[in-house]
Amino acid sequence: MDHRDENLLGTPYILIEYIDPSRGVMLSETWEEGRSDPTLRANLFRSLSRIMLNLARIPLPRIGSFTIDENGYLSLSNRPLCHEIHQLENENIPVGIPRDSTHNRVDSFIYDSISLHEARLRYQINAVEDFQDDIYQTSVLMVMRSIWPCFFRREYLRGPFFLNLTDLHRSNMFVDKDWNIVCLIDLEWACSYPVEMIHPPYWLTDEAIDAISWDKYKALYAELMDAFAEEDKMLDTPSCLYPIIKQGIENGTFWYTLALNSPYGFFQFFDDHIQPRFERIHEDSAIWEVGLSYWSFNTPDFIRQKVKDKEEYDVRLRQEFQC
Repeated sequence: MDHRDENLLGTPYILIEYIDPSRGVMLSETWEEGRSDPTLRANLFRSLSRIMLNLARIPLPRIGSFTIDENGYLSLSNRPLCHEIHQLENENIPVGIPRDSTHNRVDSFIYDSISLHEARLRYQINAVEDFQDDIYQTSVLMVMRSIWPCFFRREYLRGPFFLNLTDLHRSNMFVDKDWNIVCLIDLEWACSYPVEMIHPPYWLTDEAIDAISWDKYKALYAELMDAFAEEDKMLDTPSCLYPIIKQGIENGTFWYTLALNSPYGFFQFFDDHIQPRFERIHEDSAIWEVGLSYWSFNTPDFIRQKVKDKEEYDVRLRQEFQC
């Protein structure tokens, strides 16, 4: 029987693999005691580099995630399966992105990504603290819409797109005693991504995603890039991934991408790593007030309603906890 023509089981199924402890343990279990060991880090970084390079061996036609068709084949026919979409949908926030949509250009993907943050602001009842906070958020969203061409190059707007593991955290990586990666789990979050949005993990310094210190991160990043360069040289045909990743952290694309992928760290990334690349922090709030007018039609009315929503939310919250 030819498996290309017929589903062998004739029914939906899943494959489950048991990872025996003799093969490896989650990196998170030994991270604290081993992360200061340069030998263990070197092995981890080489393994991680090989994985990223192997995933980038075959360009993909569009930005999106994979579904399994009725014949059991993978099909790139769904929107990128990333945490922020599901996080917002779980909070009943309409994201406005059809599930069967994909992108063949980076700019449309960026606009859809920014729209997720705008949806959070519009529909999350406690999205703002007060009037000034609402002015600030709408202004930052307007600025982020306009500055993205500074971080993404025109020659890569139509690709290449590569497979990317968007949930590659320490508990999804199994390592042996020498910190060589032996298994990866939770691969359902893998999707086709723009090459300039593929970056090293943010957790190298063991800091929260919205509290990364560049002074701490840059040394570990340099170690990882050295390992990446060595692994890249071993390929028959060197990948374009290494120079693009390296430039991405130098010109700030790394931080812009992290902002897009972090619904609740978006504004912190802007404050700490994006806005300072253009100008010192603006102390004059009038600058933000001018900017907010161009975020949407009738922005002042929107702001007044959001402040009212937050006040009503606070009242209901206090009532819920009254004895």
